[in-house]
Amino acid sequence: MLPVGKSKRGAPTTPPTPLEVIRLRRRRLMDRASIVGFFSRLLFLVLMLVILFAGVFGVMPAPNDDMSPRISAGDLLLYYRLTEDWITGDVVVVEQAGNRYVGRIVARGGDTVEVTEQATLKVNGSTVIESNIYYSTPLYDSGVTYPLTLAQDEIFVLCDYREGAKDSRYYGPVNIQDVLGKVITVVRRSGL
Repeated sequence: MLPVGKSKRGAPTTPPTPLEVIRLRRRRLMDRASIVGFFSRLLFLVLMLVILFAGVFGVMPAPNDDMSPRISAGDLLLYYRLTEDWITGDVVVVEQAGNRYVGRIVARGGDTVEVTEQATLKVNGSTVIESNIYYSTPLYDSGVTYPLTLAQDEIFVLCDYREGAKDSRYYGPVNIQDVLGKVITVVRRSGL
C-alpha cells in the first residue's frame, strides 16, 4: 500500500476530494448491483426452465427408426405433457414396461381395431387408408387378439415404419396414463 499523497512513481499527489470519493464508491456499488442483478436474473431463468421442463414440456432423443422417414433415430423430440384430448394422428411418447416409445395414435377409446392377415389396418370395421404411411401393417405374434375394442381410457398406437416396429401390436393398447405427451416439434440430429 502506498503512503497517502504519493503515486506509484513517487511523485506527490493530492488527496481525493470528498466528491471524488463519493463518485468512486457509487461506481463500485453500481457494479455490485449489476452483478447481483445479473445473477438473480440468471437464477430466475434457470428456475423457470426447470419448472417448464419438469412439468410442462419433455425432451428426449428418438430411440430408433420406428417413425421413419419423418423421425429418425437420434432426432431430438420436444413433447407437451399437459395435453388431455388425444386425436387420431397425434404422435405421442408412451412408456411401456419401463421403456419409452414414439408412435402415432390410430384409434381411441371405444374404437375397435383389427390388424388383418393381409397386413391392413381396420378401425371400426373400415380399412384405414393412410396416404402418408408407406409400409404395410403386418400382424405380430404377440398375444394381442383382434378385433380389439379399446376401453375409454386406452389408445392404439402404431409406428410409421410398420414392419418390425415396437408399437401396440407388440405391447397392446396403451392406457392414457402411460402417455407422456404429444410431440410438438422435432430437431433433426444433423442440425445439431
